[in-house]
Parts: sequence; structure tokens; C-alpha cells
Amino acid sequence: MINTISCVITDDEPFARKGLMKYVEKTPFLELKAQCEDTIELGDYLDQHSVDLLFLDIQMPHVSGVDFLRSLVSPPKVIFTTAFKEYAIEGFELDVLDYILKPITYDRFMKSVFKAKDYFDLKAGNDKQEYIFLKSDGRLEKIVFSDVLYFEGMENYVIIHTSGRKIIVHSTLKALIEKFPAHQFIQTHKSFVVSLSRVTSIEGNMLSIEQHEVPVSRQLREHVIHKLVGNKKF
Repeated sequence: MINTISCVITDDEPFARKGLMKYVEKTPFLELKAQCEDTIELGDYLDQHSVDLLFLDIQMPHVSGVDFLRSLVSPPKVIFTTAFKEYAIEGFELDVLDYILKPITYDRFMKSVFKAKDYFDLKAGNDKQEYIFLKSDGRLEKIVFSDVLYFEGMENYVIIHTSGRKIIVHSTLKALIEKFPAHQFIQTHKSFVVSLSRVTSIEGNMLSIEQHEVPVSRQLREHVIHKLVGNKKF
């Protein structure tokens, strides 16, 4: 179970920021790290810090909350806070945790942050697990995390490649990888996620994993190389 959830409030309205700050202060498991006036300030903050959760307004000057979220490679989880109903579809497509309409009551705020707490508690539990059962072709298949080589997304299906078999699961790639421990896997391409420990070599924009080759997109290459190699390169 997670102890605290670090968060950042971003809203161009001082009154809205102040209200959310009061709600965060009243909530024991939330830890406010920063408040930002717009997405440019938020982007500068995220370049230097990592946080669990963003309370993000949508209609702001310069860059909207929706466009900002779309621009992030590995975004924190997000709760949209907005006065406009028409962005709900975008919120669903971007897999945000919740979408709260202003004016925000504390009861509605708490309903949203408990949803966030449930998500992070589940994620923390998955990081300690060694396997998961997933439905495939009418059966529940046991997937041992350490056996997985990589995931290959194909629209609403994902192929899980292991050393000895392929398991096809009806799911989006984004939804499926959230069930697996985040520290063991990394997304290399919009359609591929690899097990960090199973990568044996890197050549250009391809990773070798046993007899397989997995692509790395140009946008993610620097992040992937840093995650794989870090300061271990000679």
C-alpha cells in the first residue's frame, strides 16, 4: 500500500489553485510538491522532478492541459479539473484517472483522490507480485513477470512474448502494461514494451531479445537507452 501520493496543481486561476491546495492539505495521503500557473511552468518542473499525480486544468494560456498531456512520453497520472464538459472524451482517450467539473466540492475531490489511491495501491502491490493471471482464448493463463520478453500491441489485442510461448490478450497495450511492475518494463515504441532485464544488445534503433528484434522509436530512443544503459556504458 502506498503511503503518500506526490502531486502538483496546475491552474491559471489563483482562486482555483488556492481551493485545491486547501483540499490537498486536508488529505493525509497527498503531498503537494508544487503549484504552477500554466503548462509551461509545469513542463519546467517535470523536467527536473518526478511526481505521481497532476491536478491539471484544461483551458489555460499558451498550451492547454490536453495538448500538454499528449506531448508527454511518460506522463504522471492525471486528474483533469475544468469548467468545461466538452473535454470528457479527450480525458477518456488520454487515460486520465478522473475528470472533475468546477466548482469542485471537497466530497467530489475526495472521491477522485480515493480513485487515485486505489490505482497506486494496486500498482504498488503489482510491483511486489511475481506473476499475474490473464484471460486468453477462454482460459486464465499464468504469466510470470520474469518470463516475459516483450509485449506487442495490435489495436485491441496484445501479444505477450515469452521464451516458450505467445499469449494473446484482448486489451490495449496501455491498459495491460499497467498491470505489470513498472520498474521491470519500458515502452520502446507505440506498439512495443520490453522487459529491461531481457535485452541483450542494442544496434541502431533495434533491441535484441533472444532471437527477436524489437524497434525503438526515434522519440523514445534517448529515454530507452538511458534506462537500459545508464552509467554502465564503457
